Amino acid sequence: MADETRHTLGFLRWLGILILVGIGFFFALGSSAFIETTNTTEFCTSCHSMQWVQEEWMESYHYKNASGVRAGCSDCHVPHALGPKLYAKMMAAKDVWGEIMGTIDTEEKFEAHRWEMANRVWARMEATDSRECRSCHAFDSMDLTEQERTSRKKHKRAQEEGKTCIECHKGVAHEEPSEPDTEET
Repeated sequence: MADETRHTLGFLRWLGILILVGIGFFFALGSSAFIETTNTTEFCTSCHSMQWVQEEWMESYHYKNASGVRAGCSDCHVPHALGPKLYAKMMAAKDVWGEIMGTIDTEEKFEAHRWEMANRVWARMEATDSRECRSCHAFDSMDLTEQERTSRKKHKRAQEEGKTCIECHKGVAHEEPSEPDTEET
């Protein structure tokens, strides 16, 4: 009887381990699929409040250019590494919540919050040394001789001074918002 109980317990332990591995496997697949789906430009622009910035992006070089390379929402706004990517997803939930709650669900409301939202993005980009920009644009890959004289000088100086991309390129894919007038009348 003791041997039979021991075999049953051993079987149940292995069965439990297999079930946990299976659950972990399906959770990982589901999480990966969720992350990839929410990284698409189609998903990002499905919110009503993102229609205006989508139009701006479609007028920028990040959408249409001579080389045919297109940067989508996640290329600029979502890190590649898993930890920072998950953090970015949690921060993006704030904008989704703003859409659901009606905080930014009209163009007027969106514009009223645009300066604050843009500054959060710019601060994150500066803090990460424009990590997402540099996944496509690297100083050591730039052929400065092919750039206009002014760009060539500014890029050379920016590299020497260790500047981040966003310090000079605010408003590159979206209209740069104006700082709100804080003077009381």
